[in-house]
Amino acid sequence: PYAGQREAARREWERGMRAIAALPNVWLKLGGLGMPVGGWDFHRQAAPPDSIQLAQAWRPYIVTCIDLFGPQRCMFESNFPVDKGMFGYVSLWNAFKRLTADLSASERTALFSGTAREVYRMQEAGR
Repeated sequence: PYAGQREAARREWERGMRAIAALPNVWLKLGGLGMPVGGWDFHRQAAPPDSIQLAQAWRPYIVTCIDLFGPQRCMFESNFPVDKGMFGYVSLWNAFKRLTADLSASERTALFSGTAREVYRMQEAGR
């Protein structure tokens, strides 16, 4: 029912995310974007998308989440093997790298490992 309404649906989603971001005890896992329910038809292309295509498609969502919650409340995640039907594992992580290229080293560390380490109370190796 939302075909052809991506921008309207995104605006509604963003309103909801703003409300959730106001709750200080909520963290986000950024991923799972390869499921067909997301509305991307990458699985219908002749070849899987590369990281540039993924970053371009996901930018409005990932950047909004990071802006609303901050890197200290967001963490990247893989939804493999489910996402495998849409794109490759390496393309996924390279897309995340592209999406965060303008962030500081400490912000990127939070997104790629630090937030997860904190939320799941994990220690760094050797500690």
